[in-house]
Amino acid sequence: MLEAHVDAHRDRIRYQCPLGPEHAHGTFFPPTLIELDNAGDLTREVFGPVLHYVRYAEHRLGDVIDAINSTGYGLTLGVHSRIDSVARAIAKRARVGNVYVNRNMIGAQVGVQPFGGMGLSGTGPKAGGPHYLLRFATEQTYTVNTMAIGGNPTLLSMKGDD
Repeated sequence: MLEAHVDAHRDRIRYQCPLGPEHAHGTFFPPTLIELDNAGDLTREVFGPVLHYVRYAEHRLGDVIDAINSTGYGLTLGVHSRIDSVARAIAKRARVGNVYVNRNMIGAQVGVQPFGGMGLSGTGPKAGGPHYLLRFATEQTYTVNTMAIGGNPTLLSMKGDD
């Protein structure tokens, strides 16, 4: 699947690490850097050492985020910016489960950092965080005003029609 994907984007490859002879036996795939004209060019998720990037003019940032959102996928987004307000604005607008700013985009710390996507990348609750179990619980409060039935506790214990 990775080979077919990279072959389909052969003219957009900006760099591909060469694999040495020590990788001749086994299942290895060279890390590959692919430049896209539009984030919407991706029609599915690609899991492997393949990084896609899009160049854009500053005034088109909103269009880029909209194109990412339009794919329907939203596992992880990497943002590299020295301007904190820009990184926050991207994180707020992008429909993704995880936004990593100025760091690598892998390595969520299990048990500490929740991890999960949105849209077609989503599985519902985020896994791995300290509040993970709570995402499966539904809290409900049930209160009865006994005065509304005349303050008669006997009426509370009567079986009604379900």
